Amino acid sequence: MSAGRMHPGTYPIDDDLVRRLVAGQFPQWAGLVVERFPSGGTVNAMYRLGDDMVVRLPLVEGGADDVVTERTWLPRLAPHLPAPIPEVLGAGRPADGYPWPWSVYRWLAGENPEAGALSEPVLLAGDLAGFVAAMRSIALPGAPQAYRGGPIASLDARTRAAIEELRGIPQEAVDCDAAVAAWEESLRVPDWDGPPVWLHADLMPGNLLVAGGRLTSVIDFGCLGVGDPACDLFPAWNLLPADAREVFRETLAVDDATWIRGRGRALSQALIALPYYRRTNPAMARNARHVIRTVLGEG
Repeated sequence: MSAGRMHPGTYPIDDDLVRRLVAGQFPQWAGLVVERFPSGGTVNAMYRLGDDMVVRLPLVEGGADDVVTERTWLPRLAPHLPAPIPEVLGAGRPADGYPWPWSVYRWLAGENPEAGALSEPVLLAGDLAGFVAAMRSIALPGAPQAYRGGPIASLDARTRAAIEELRGIPQEAVDCDAAVAAWEESLRVPDWDGPPVWLHADLMPGNLLVAGGRLTSVIDFGCLGVGDPACDLFPAWNLLPADAREVFRETLAVDDATWIRGRGRALSQALIALPYYRRTNPAMARNARHVIRTVLGEG
């Protein structure tokens, strides 16, 4: 199905709308080719604008705040990070019936990595660990609370509801009892008691770009903020094979409790995503299945 059917309240976006928005607000770019860019993203539509820009527009109202967050923080974060991140070139406003702010970014080349098809997994693990460590070391004041950055227990009700929903979908073949056991293990470990750290908070494969097997950039910072460092351990289970997973952990010197919370958070996200996206977003559903298999296989 199209991305427009993933959520209730999705705004219908097409090439003509994007052309009108660009021409009306950025006339210097009005003659450039506009073309939908296929993406597994769940909150934004992306359109190439010429050869070196991309227009990113929220599909739902919940993504509108993310646009403002990125405009505020991306320029401040960029100098501190070892890989390129999106650069805002134009701040679009609601117009032509489109109700939310939107942005034009510089195009970042690369491909999304895919679990099970990494050419340099150990090197990529080191790159990812370096990015996460750099985020954690940032000391910019006034940071927002990261989406997912609070106590892991805040995810309990939604996670258990998703497990029960999956019990009713036998074709997904999820070992729901094992999922409950793994989830409850993550609830038993201590919460993070150190200072909150800067997080990307959504390190999914679709938000990473690679070339030659190495990390070239990290995109989509709509969930950024400060919180529990376990929130940026997602690649350990959504992308990296076992040997690279250990490199990732060792490079970041992750303690046992944080590792278990990170694994629980990754599992929770996958359990919630699978029933929601299984018929509307193949990429998200496929990665959710991978995470569930990986986490339960570790148990």
